[in-house]
Amino acid sequence: MSLHIRTTACTAITVAALAAGTVLMAPAAGAASKAAVPKFLSASQLPPHPTSSWTAGPVTEGFPEALGGCVSTEGVLDYDYRHREFRTDLDTGAVQLTVVTDTAAHAKALAKHYDDLIRTCADRIEESSPDVEAEGRDYGTLPVEEGARVRGLHTETSWGATDIALLSVGRDGRTVTVVKWGQMGDFANAPVAAFKTTTRTAVNKLY
Repeated sequence: MSLHIRTTACTAITVAALAAGTVLMAPAAGAASKAAVPKFLSASQLPPHPTSSWTAGPVTEGFPEALGGCVSTEGVLDYDYRHREFRTDLDTGAVQLTVVTDTAAHAKALAKHYDDLIRTCADRIEESSPDVEAEGRDYGTLPVEEGARVRGLHTETSWGATDIALLSVGRDGRTVTVVKWGQMGDFANAPVAAFKTTTRTAVNKLY
């Protein structure tokens, strides 16, 4: 499922590490590859759809295009990106990204960076697409591993297309995960409680 959004690429943002104010450095050779491979959500762990079951795609190397509207790799050095996409038979879809960094401090900074991109996504959409109205909501943090935060994003075009997405960023040690759920609709159609459960599961399941 694709949101009816046409946005330009996100402005490159420099990610500052939170420890000692240092800037994220390139991962040491082989550092990420030596880490245990993080696990992904299964289809049954997505928010239940009222009329259609979820299907999980394969785990794939690289950054998912489905996150490009709000989250991107611009301003971030090349880490070990992997993702899995999910779909239903109707206009509902989801994606999970995992990013393995070289240190916990860099992962903490990257998680904050991604959350900042999601937090400011509605404003950036409206700035780049005058025919789209966007609103973001903060659904709070979750006490899981090193923490997670859930946010919502609603967009409506001048021709009446309306979409709702829920996005979360969580961290376990050196690994960051981003989960996105989306479908046609508005905030009233967002399964916030179920998505929080999905986010907790996603972070807990990494290792």
